[in-house]
Amino acid sequence: MPSLTLRINLDPDGRIGPGKIELLEHIASFGSISAAARTMQMSYKHAWDLVEDMNRVFGKPLVSAQTGGKRGGGAQLTPVGLAVVSRYRAIERAATAAAETHMMALQAEIDAG
Repeated sequence: MPSLTLRINLDPDGRIGPGKIELLEHIASFGSISAAARTMQMSYKHAWDLVEDMNRVFGKPLVSAQTGGKRGGGAQLTPVGLAVVSRYRAIERAATAAAETHMMALQAEIDAG
């Protein structure tokens, strides 16, 4: 069955899509940018750059990070970060539902070969 991938253009130089949302979800799950990066098989620097890009686009932090040390480091989503993930997933569900009939028609074309 065909699937829909959603990318949302937020400004001329910024967008959000499944990769950035997955990164945010992993940060929320693991409490760590580095653990989220490892899970996604990307470098910590790349993950950090993605977080910084999202912070820039939204004009406020989506992730609150604490550096390591004796107390340990960690990261968590801010209320804005949680809202971005929630809104993106809601938009994704709505787009998928709206496209369902057309996706099934595409599949029928594939099946008809």
